[in-house]
Amino acid sequence: MHPAVAILLNLLVLYGAIGAVTALAFAAFGVTRVQSARMSLGARLLILPGAAALWPYVLKRWIGAAR
Repeated sequence: MHPAVAILLNLLVLYGAIGAVTALAFAAFGVTRVQSARMSLGARLLILPGAAALWPYVLKRWIGAAR
């Protein structure tokens, strides 16, 4: 495998891992801070893929809501 491809794949895996951790934490604890409405377990499960893919934006909103 070409070194550039290996680096890109490693970065993609890192992005996915950070996204998964952020999405799980956000669904468990942070969603009620960003949004005032109550969230059911089904709704929390539905937001997991989007929160994992868009974790930089989710983290920014979560930190902004905590202030």
